[in-house]
Amino acid sequence: MKIKDLIELYEEKRKTYGPDVYKRISELFEKAKQLHHKDWLKHPTKMKDHEQSWRAWKGKNLEKLVLHMLKKEIELLGLRIVEGNKLERTTGQNLSFELGSVKRNLLVDFGEFGSYLPDVDLVVYTPKTFDILAVISSKVTLRERIAQTGYWKIKLSRDEVTKHIKVFFITPDEDNTLSVKKPAKKGRAIVEVDTDGSYVMSQNLVEESNKVKMFDKFIDDLKKLMNPRIPTTFQV
Repeated sequence: MKIKDLIELYEEKRKTYGPDVYKRISELFEKAKQLHHKDWLKHPTKMKDHEQSWRAWKGKNLEKLVLHMLKKEIELLGLRIVEGNKLERTTGQNLSFELGSVKRNLLVDFGEFGSYLPDVDLVVYTPKTFDILAVISSKVTLRERIAQTGYWKIKLSRDEVTKHIKVFFITPDEDNTLSVKKPAKKGRAIVEVDTDGSYVMSQNLVEESNKVKMFDKFIDDLKKLMNPRIPTTFQV
């Protein structure tokens, strides 16, 4: 099974559920799991452990699905979105001028030990100035990376060049870490204190706050970041 198959499943669900399709992401992956298993049976992994193979596939392709869900709306704002791993090249010579510039604007300085990109899945920036508005991590559950996301927010906030960059987390939250504000689970506490927020793709009831919201609010929040840092018109 490939990412295009997952996107086709998503688009089918979108015809049924419209703008609420984001609440059905876990449902979508359950269907994808069945198809993935059929493919896996033809070429099983060495350890014959489908569950392990599936978890790796699901984690990798959630990021690509989120990119698909956001890309068009972000571009309509005059912005661009790119996968973080596309910036992870050994030298700038392998990158276009645009992406090379974006990479330089995202580097975290570790002093004598060099400069490194934060571990993020998606980067939102303006193509006119290469200014970065936000970075996004997207994982199935918070325990997979939320503490790391909080760490990178702290590192970015300590440098004049990167301190304005918002650090977000997008998740189906399949273990319901974000559902209750108080008493908060550890993952929710990290989101509330050490990130700029998390957006939930789930049918489950979530007690929202300024930092924890449903996924349908992401684009509206992104628009708020565009003013006054980013001009309202671009040539894309």
